[in-house]
Amino acid sequence: MNDAGKITSLHILDAASRIAPHINKTPVLTSQTINRLLNAEIFFKCENFQKVGAFKARGATNAVLSMNKEQLLRGVATHSSGNHAQALSWAASLVNTRAYIVMPENSSKVKVAAVKDYGGIITFCEPTLIARETTLDRILQETGATEIHPYNNEQIIAGQATAALELIREIPGLDIVMAPVGGGGLLSGTSLSVKYFLPNGKVIAVEPEQANDAYLSFTSGNFIPSLNPDTIADGLRTSLGSITFPIILAHVYQILTVSEESIVRSMRYLWERLKIVVETSSAVPFAALAEGKADVTGKRIGIIISGGNADLDDLPWIKNE
Repeated sequence: MNDAGKITSLHILDAASRIAPHINKTPVLTSQTINRLLNAEIFFKCENFQKVGAFKARGATNAVLSMNKEQLLRGVATHSSGNHAQALSWAASLVNTRAYIVMPENSSKVKVAAVKDYGGIITFCEPTLIARETTLDRILQETGATEIHPYNNEQIIAGQATAALELIREIPGLDIVMAPVGGGGLLSGTSLSVKYFLPNGKVIAVEPEQANDAYLSFTSGNFIPSLNPDTIADGLRTSLGSITFPIILAHVYQILTVSEESIVRSMRYLWERLKIVVETSSAVPFAALAEGKADVTGKRIGIIISGGNADLDDLPWIKNE
């Protein structure tokens, strides 16, 4: 995959075979209450039950297992304060290589602890993008490690695409597949899986109103970076990438936005109705349906629940009461 955006169906199928021995084939859950509420059939692909608690394990595993022996000897590196940091640390442990992780000094204690548990070697930096990038550059120079970008990487995208591939294979005849969008790794992978394996299906993405760079970029056709995103959905505060944006522009049907209040309500509702732990970012697609932003009457809808790494000591509905 040398040319940006040239991710074929074969790349996705190869990724699925490559990572299958290491990841979970996550369940698809339904709720008759939710179906009645929306007058539709909703199928939740539960990546909160994935290794490291998020879909990120798929892409990280595919990227690491695609490396040659010489690269693996030098290790991998990234900057991330969230699920990618955990996923890359875990994936590196599968092949006994080192994972150098740059994390902002204000990162969640829960996520820092998880990265350490998976064997990641953490370097803290100031909580700015410039600090993250310059610190990572220094580590790359010192170690010779290979950078694995959280989303702007074709092996990452092909790996993330396998979640939608599994959903499409398990639930025939879906009309729409929905996913949250931050940097676009999951969304671009999802849109490619739908293109190749569900050609009559549509992809709808959702992001917070207070971090709406993907919506603005998509509707204008021009890349607009994320500036000071202020959303509770911490996994969706990043800008699209040079690889993910063209894929999204070409293959996504619609991008919707939702309010902060709706995200919190939907997160709690999914906990209550599905009896599962989902994080704020995972609740964003369902929030769009709860708000009536898309007409799904009579449709079969697949929703990718992206992760379940919620901080149980800082649940938003408790803090906001």
